[in-house]
Amino acid sequence: MTELSFQLYSARNYPNQSEFLSKLAALGYSQVEGYGGLYADAGALAADLKKNGLTMPTGHFGLDQLIDTDSAIKIAETIGMKRLYCPYIPAEQRSADDSKWIELAETLAGIGEKITAAGYGFGWHNHDFEFVPTTSGRLPMDIILETAPKIEWECDVAWVIRGKADPIAWFDRYGSRITAVHVKDIAPAGEKADEDGWADVGTGVVGWDDLITKVKAKTKAQYFVAEHDKPSDPQRFATNSIAAAKNWK
Repeated sequence: MTELSFQLYSARNYPNQSEFLSKLAALGYSQVEGYGGLYADAGALAADLKKNGLTMPTGHFGLDQLIDTDSAIKIAETIGMKRLYCPYIPAEQRSADDSKWIELAETLAGIGEKITAAGYGFGWHNHDFEFVPTTSGRLPMDIILETAPKIEWECDVAWVIRGKADPIAWFDRYGSRITAVHVKDIAPAGEKADEDGWADVGTGVVGWDDLITKVKAKTKAQYFVAEHDKPSDPQRFATNSIAAAKNWK
């Protein structure tokens, strides 16, 4: 079985996080992935994870959190993380030309040097907007990875697909940089509008039963993180997703 982690952002609206961690453990999860809003009391979070037999080897940190690199590293150390990923930038920090993408990549490269020197992995997590060409014709995803050649990539496969790109082609190009993947599924066209068109893993059109073998063959992914950006029922999502993963080799 592929060991599936769970991105806790998918359960951000669940009223009791500690209770949800317990439910994840009962379903068979042993790993979770954190996000910026969870780290206010890293010590308490670490204790809650330990109580439920869970680890948090990967975590998302907003760019502002990462710029305060020493604090981000301290959070990672307290929780026992192995890798930190920057997950997103808002629209006002992007540009139609290459300029803001180059600036972002240079910033990420500098942050990455400090984080890797401290013994952690560091990389970028994509959405779909990185696959929209700039005015030069380059793709922001290429700009990021070429301008910051030492950072890793947490590849969110479903967002690659939503960006009208072929994930296999990107695995072939940058598989040696991909150290984690987001395991996310897309509902059939016109379905699950209330969940922004996302689906529980294994119930959508991405074809994870086959794709997971290509991920393993073509990338260096060590972490496979289930995520749903807007589940109406996070427990249902967690249940269905780990059930699907149990069928994978």
